[in-house]
Amino acid sequence: MATSVPFTPLIIDGQERPSANSKTFEVYTPQSGQLVGTAAAATSQDCRDAIEAAARAQKSWEKTRPVERRDIFLKAADILSSEPWMKLMQEANTQEVAFAPAWSVLDSTIPSSYIRVQAGLVDQLKGQVYPSVHLPGIQVHVQPRAKGVLLAIAPWNAPGALTIRAIAIPIFCGNAVVLKGSELSPRMHYLITKAFHEAGLPKGVLNCISVAQSDTPSLVSEIIAHPLIRHVNFTGSDRVGRIVAMEAAKHLKPCVLELGGKAPTVVLQDADLNEAAKAIVDSALLNSGQVCMSTERVIAHKSIAEKLIAIIRNIVSGLKAGDLTTDPSAKLGPLFSTASADRLVGILKDAKESGAEVILGDLANNKSIVQPHLIKDVKPGMKIWDEESFGPVIVFATFATVDEAIELANASSFSLTSSVWSADVMLAQEIAYQIRYSAVNINGPTIHSEPSDGLIGLSGSSGYGRFDVANFTDKRTMMIHPKGRTYALA
Repeated sequence: MATSVPFTPLIIDGQERPSANSKTFEVYTPQSGQLVGTAAAATSQDCRDAIEAAARAQKSWEKTRPVERRDIFLKAADILSSEPWMKLMQEANTQEVAFAPAWSVLDSTIPSSYIRVQAGLVDQLKGQVYPSVHLPGIQVHVQPRAKGVLLAIAPWNAPGALTIRAIAIPIFCGNAVVLKGSELSPRMHYLITKAFHEAGLPKGVLNCISVAQSDTPSLVSEIIAHPLIRHVNFTGSDRVGRIVAMEAAKHLKPCVLELGGKAPTVVLQDADLNEAAKAIVDSALLNSGQVCMSTERVIAHKSIAEKLIAIIRNIVSGLKAGDLTTDPSAKLGPLFSTASADRLVGILKDAKESGAEVILGDLANNKSIVQPHLIKDVKPGMKIWDEESFGPVIVFATFATVDEAIELANASSFSLTSSVWSADVMLAQEIAYQIRYSAVNINGPTIHSEPSDGLIGLSGSSGYGRFDVANFTDKRTMMIHPKGRTYALA
């Protein structure tokens, strides 16, 4: 008898339902290939239903008071932080995308804290009133108003945290959302949506659809083209981000795109090397390096580079990647697919052939499992320097002067996060202002950003826009004219 697995439905207009043609797709855990769930595969009709439900709901949702929205958000945060929901989310993360326990717990904890932060946006929805600078008596009112119906596309690598980021501020601003999650983690996207409905979010304000991988390109294109869709936000790879941006550009629709990262860590000669090493390893290997903020390039002063590498090697040597469900000695989980692992190994081999030295690692993969690798003498122009690896890899380059360190940090098309390590905080700040990254952590890990800041890239391969009120509202101006003004022709 076949083992039953969870079924993840669509949520459209507040109702859980199968797809219009009852089509489903299967979800398998990485490495073992075990079937862990099935999900409704949305059709074109389902997508239209979700958009139309959102459009109906948005008209009344925009009229609600921000404090009413705040109360719903706080209740949703309480639900998601409750023990039963935490267990459900952690089970989904462990089964669907094989997260290691630390990352699974973190991704299940962040949603409630993010929601509470977004619930504090009430004051940012205020407008302005001022007298006209052109004619006396005209009163000008400027208000941030909701855009309407938005498409939000969330990824698999932190499906709890990044689903909240994709939907929370848009909804709080009075918009309605069609959420398309990853086909690799449909259950987590569904759980987040369900929690909001249990908290009292009106039906139709948030609709969750899952799409089979083969249908994704055509259906996403169709959703973006729909005249009721006013805005798109996408978190994922720079390759897919370019496709989404081009589809949106066809219809002149704005986007917020949070794409890849190639975070540099600059380590000066006076840095606390033990602390820097711990932060580097943590940021580079959390979730097996499958984080957009992962430390991917360590740029160390020549005088301390070998000592830093030795400390890092000592830590990493004790970290093994494996199937977390069967190997109790494994600290790191598999990559999300065998194809991803194959690509990573190709990049590692290219680095060695291009003159880099492999300090640790076997340049191999076992299906989707890749062991941690340390590579030194890496330079701009190598694939491992220029492309996001999205795997358990730390690469090293050295510098002699601060100007050289800044040049190396900026030698990338990515611009998401970074860090600088130095006992001289003033010098670290000076460097931080000269490296072109959205977020710079001084004496801290690259995997850190503030939810209220709306982390995003500064263009290029890391994307653009911010997850903030300004990007999910339109500034609208209303001018009240007094009686009796004169006109040129009447």
